Amino acid sequence: MESSVTYRTMDVRPIAGALGAEIYGADLKDRDDSPVWGELRQAFLEYHVIAVRGQDLSPDDLMRVGRKFGEPGFYPFAQGMDGFPYIHEVIKREGETENFGNDWHTDTMYVDRPPRATLLYALETPPKGGDTMFANQYLAYETLSDGMKKMLAGLRAIHTDIMVAGPQARKNKGRSTKHRDGADWRETRTAHPVVRTNPETGRKMLFVNKSYTVGFEGMTEAESKPLLDFLMDHGHRPEFTCRFRWEKGSIAFWDNRSTKHLAVNDSHTLRRYMRRVQIAGDRPV
Repeated sequence: MESSVTYRTMDVRPIAGALGAEIYGADLKDRDDSPVWGELRQAFLEYHVIAVRGQDLSPDDLMRVGRKFGEPGFYPFAQGMDGFPYIHEVIKREGETENFGNDWHTDTMYVDRPPRATLLYALETPPKGGDTMFANQYLAYETLSDGMKKMLAGLRAIHTDIMVAGPQARKNKGRSTKHRDGADWRETRTAHPVVRTNPETGRKMLFVNKSYTVGFEGMTEAESKPLLDFLMDHGHRPEFTCRFRWEKGSIAFWDNRSTKHLAVNDSHTLRRYMRRVQIAGDRPV
């Protein structure tokens, strides 16, 4: 994708034609009034996922950086770090064959106000594997036929955490990073528009995914399934995606409204340790 913006404080290198950029030369410990913050926020909206290389961030630093993109939001079904309840550790130890986030999803989509953005910071990375893939949901919507767009207008989808959290999901066995699945767990379920508009850009996007979306409002799951399967698979066609290679000291920021993502599960013998913060969002319209 060709940039319409001139960046003066950092080197912005696009990853793929659909979305994504690597950023070099930005110091995330810079002063609060530095122009780098405005340019980072612009790149975030332009490229939908940005990865800033070469950082050394303490938990305090990570919280400060997160607040440059909005107010931190709690992740409802995982425990935060001691002293930093908004920071969630994502760990895959040597020998584990299951990972966290291994299907296409938009973070915490099952709540009334899904996160605006997610930050993920790498402290330990394998020499190969453990990449993250992202898919542009603006393109997913814009490439639909006019007839499909008309049919989806006004349609709402049901989202739930029942497939990834709670004892019935059986997702926690064999992995260090776990969702809550104790006796106090209760399903969270909500409905959002299938086509969502980003209030910052005015662009429409497709807003369904495999991890959380189970059907359409007013329809059974069986009735919903054929159309839902098409929309979810359409949303991560190869030409809509980019693949991000992690390095120690890299931090990725992604727009949780206009992207979905997947953690590639291909590093079973190697340790991977990340810290994650999500930024509070608004009610989708």
